[in-house]
Amino acid sequence: MESCVHIYCGDGKGKTTAAIGLAVRASGCNKKVLIARFLKTDHSGEVLALHSLSGITVMPCERSFGFFTNMTEEQKKEAGIYYSELLDAVLKKAAEESFDLLVLDEIMAVCNYGLVDEDKVLRFLTDRPEKLEVVLTGRNPSSRLVDQADYVSEIKKRKHPYDRGVNARRGIEY
Repeated sequence: MESCVHIYCGDGKGKTTAAIGLAVRASGCNKKVLIARFLKTDHSGEVLALHSLSGITVMPCERSFGFFTNMTEEQKKEAGIYYSELLDAVLKKAAEESFDLLVLDEIMAVCNYGLVDEDKVLRFLTDRPEKLEVVLTGRNPSSRLVDQADYVSEIKKRKHPYDRGVNARRGIEY
């Protein structure tokens, strides 16, 4: 069976939710799943649930740097080092430990912000283990990532409570 690359992108809510849904489905079929989250800590509700499912490994994201637009240049540099090291560890683990599915949540953002090297992600996608399915999430994937993907699903926002001033709610948005 050929493995594929999925992109869940767009400005709507549900990119991570779709990726986590696929991870849960894979786990239910006795597949081995690795999930890495960028720009998000592990204080989100799905992370607690994922730890209870067999076959799913969530790489810890132990540092938060806040919104990119609010970071100082020093924080951006520090975040770039941190996320580049996290990406290296994740890609190494995915290649060496026979995972069936890899989810790189918010990878597009860290690529777009220059916090990780998109070329490294592209090389990994090209050279990944034969059976490894990969999911990339985030806004505004580059044309090179889109070209590399087999599935591209765009989630478009038509309406969102945030537009009315409603902040993210635990258990719904995180």
